[in-house]
Parts: sequence; C-alpha cells; structure tokens
Amino acid sequence: MRKFTRKITVGPVEIGGDAPISVQSMITADPHDREACARDIVRLAEAGCDLVRFTLPDCESAENIPYYKEAIKGKSTALVADVHFDYRVALRASQLGIDKIRINPGNIGDESRVKAVADACRERHIPIRIGVNSGSLEKGLLEKYGAPTADALTESALKEIEALQRFDFNDIAVSVKSSDVVTMIEAYRKLSSLTDCPLHLGVTEAGTLKKSLIKSSIGIGTLLSEGIGDTIRVSITDDVIEEVIAGREILSSLGLYKRGSFDLTSCPTCGRTKINLVDIAKKVESALEAIPPIENRKIRVAVMGCVVNGPGEAREADVGIAGGVGEALLFKKGVPVAKVPEEKIVEVLLEEIEKMRT
Repeated sequence: MRKFTRKITVGPVEIGGDAPISVQSMITADPHDREACARDIVRLAEAGCDLVRFTLPDCESAENIPYYKEAIKGKSTALVADVHFDYRVALRASQLGIDKIRINPGNIGDESRVKAVADACRERHIPIRIGVNSGSLEKGLLEKYGAPTADALTESALKEIEALQRFDFNDIAVSVKSSDVVTMIEAYRKLSSLTDCPLHLGVTEAGTLKKSLIKSSIGIGTLLSEGIGDTIRVSITDDVIEEVIAGREILSSLGLYKRGSFDLTSCPTCGRTKINLVDIAKKVESALEAIPPIENRKIRVAVMGCVVNGPGEAREADVGIAGGVGEALLFKKGVPVAKVPEEKIVEVLLEEIEKMRT
C-alpha cells in the first residue's frame, strides 16, 4: 500500500496524496541559450515528461521562464527552476511564474533570505523541493557521521524542512539522493517514516544508460514497491529522453503508470530459435517507444523465439509472435491467428497494435 503524503500542486501536475506518480527529467542546454533550452523542454514535454527542470545560475537566465511556459502552452508539463546560492534568482523565478523551485535552504544565505523565498512562494502557491544529496551534504553533518550516510541525509532533509516550516511554508517535496543504491534506499525509508512531505525518488549520478537503468531500477523500484515515493527521476548520462522512457518503464513494471503503456516481453533465445529474434525485438522496442500509448491501458506485446516459449508462456499478451523457420506464428491472447514471414514480423505486429488504437 502506498504511503499517504501531503498533496502539492505544481502547475498542471499534482504530487503526493492519491496523485499518480510523476516522471521528471532535467534539460542540459546552456541556461542562457533560450532557444536551445526551449527545444529541450518541448522535446521532454512531447515525450510525456511530467516535470521538466532547468538550472538558473542567475537572474538573467530566469527571464526566459515566460518564453518556456509559452513554448509548452496546452501541455500538461510543469516547469521547475533549479536554484543554488543566490536567493534573488528564486525570487525572480517566482515572480515570472515558475511552477516549482528546487533549492537547499542551507545554501542560499541567512534566515532573512530563506524567509523571503518562502514568503514569495507561499504568496504565489509555488511549491519548493528540498534537494539533499550525498555530494553536497553540509560539512557539520559529514564531520558528525564521517560520511554521507543515510542518517546524515535524513537529518539534513529534516533540518531543511524545518527551515521552511519555520516561516509557515508547507508546500514541500523532498529528495535524499545518493549514488550508492543501498544508502539511497535506507535514507528514503528513514525519511518516509518521519515526514508526510511527498518524496522525489532518484539515484544521483547513476551513470551511463546501462549502469543507471540497473541502479535506478533497484533503488527506485524497491522503494515504490514498498509504497514509498510520489515522483521520480532516473538520472542518466545520455539523451534526456532516455530518462523519461526509463521512468515510465519502472512505473509500468510495477503497475503504477496510469496513463497507458506498452509492456514488451521477449525471450532470451536458445538453439531452438530460427529467426533473428534479437534484431526483431530491438526494432519492436524502438517502435513502441515512438507510439503514444492508449490512455489508461497497458498493451502487452510478446516477441518469442519458438513455439515452446510462444503462446504458452506469453498467453497473456494482447499480441505476439513465436518464431519458426524463416517465419513466425502470430497470436492474440494465446490463440494462433496467422503465420507471418520473418521480414514482415515487425510490420505486422505494429499493424495489430494500431488496430487496438482505433
């Protein structure tokens, strides 16, 4: 059962409470290059990213916020400003209509500056995410714990929450990210037991695509399976669209992606396989990533190497194929319906999926 957290509203997106778990990503373009940033934001929005974050190093870069909001007008995507050190940037972002601000209260100055940001965001109903991570833990906590442990991350987060609540600000989301999966899991478990703030899950600095998919699936997936987490980001050193795809796949695997998805099942092949199953599975996977899913429906697609692993093991698939010699058996819900030449397998599968959309 999912742990109940306080709901916050981030532009068109709700986080926490009974809201669907949302997927986030962050653009990598130069924050002063307005056109490049807008292109990346639009790409992510069109890929189904719920929240798009971008860094704001100064007030000059913040002036582009209205332009970005106009670029995704009509889309259900929220914009998040990442602000460090200069509280004036957070104030300007709030004035220009940002949907959420990510800060660490401890690195933007004294209490008067924290209060100024809290007041500005409260007046405009702009939530704040407190982003604690192992790479930027306070010196005092590192000295106390000797390392960025789960206890250190949790204590830092609670301290930062209190810093905002002191000024009657409660629209708070929190993250306690670590590049170590075990530490990350332990920290979120501890924090979840101590606060009702919605939690943003992620393994920070998770690495390139393959490494990140493994670490993030274990870390984020473990916590989600325990009912912990309200919004996620899969950090990947690659094209940011991969983060959105990965986030959706993690949620879909746990039955938590509510906007519709595709679930591709494929066998690892063996000596019985007489078609190029690896190539076919990759082509089907790539094609499915480019097709908008059917709202509120998971479509299961199976690409199996032979009749042994075909309709039997994949009988729950909406549509699938089982390889033969130079051909494949097309089946629906475990029932054979036709034979398809090997070179037509991908085309026929996609045609069958398209029929489900109409």
